[in-house]
Amino acid sequence: MNTTSAFNIAGARPLQFPIPANVYAETVVSVKHYTDRLFSFRITRPQSLRFRSGEFVMIGLPNAEKPVYRAYSVASPSWDDELEFFSIKVPDGPLTSELQKIQVGDTVIMRQKSTGTLVLDALTPAKRLFMISTGTGIAPFASLLRDPDTYEKFEQVILTHTCRDNAELVYGQELVAALENDPLIGDLTGGRVTLYNSTTREESARMGRITALIGSGKFYSDLGIDKLNPETDRIMICGSMHMLKDVKELAESLGFEEGSLHHPSSFVVERAFVG
Repeated sequence: MNTTSAFNIAGARPLQFPIPANVYAETVVSVKHYTDRLFSFRITRPQSLRFRSGEFVMIGLPNAEKPVYRAYSVASPSWDDELEFFSIKVPDGPLTSELQKIQVGDTVIMRQKSTGTLVLDALTPAKRLFMISTGTGIAPFASLLRDPDTYEKFEQVILTHTCRDNAELVYGQELVAALENDPLIGDLTGGRVTLYNSTTREESARMGRITALIGSGKFYSDLGIDKLNPETDRIMICGSMHMLKDVKELAESLGFEEGSLHHPSSFVVERAFVG
């Protein structure tokens, strides 16, 4: 694991192209590489940016006359004075092939509008909130877990994170471990957040896709909890296309209904990163 956190712009690379109009140009303040496939980074936050925890923005690099933009969930909560992102590395990806090379002091560009379906206002009140994620799909939940509103609306939060290998689970493990010491929400989170990890490739204490673990009942027995129930529970889903489809079908088979900001209900899905 490789971390670069010193905010020193002396080593920043000069811009090759001018900053496009009507976008934010922000500075990278830290970079942390978790594996050869995953990394996180933080950038300065525009003073005028307002967003709901769980939303995403379109980010890119000033490395072309017409930069490539991709949707990235903001992993930091809406109150944070920096913006955090958690990204996969794609060797031939139009953006991530270059984004994974960013250094402290470099410039990241961002369109000015935030949006997304994984927001608390799209769900009706309930007792338990289940956040179901694979890979970098944990990012919007990293934002919501650090937002006091989450604990105002739900008594218990269960975060599931499934990845291929154990090392890919570290981001989520560090996130949850830090909650109780968070100066803003630490008093709210004690005993109320549960992390449920599994792997699909590397051997681990818990193997399997989350839908299989839920379907077999192992998920419930491992945690010692009651089964998912639309009367008491709400579900948020973010990750791979296969997982989204399977969990959505599972939720609907149990009587959950998909919600939105216009019609809040019992589960929501983020589809911006599929395809």
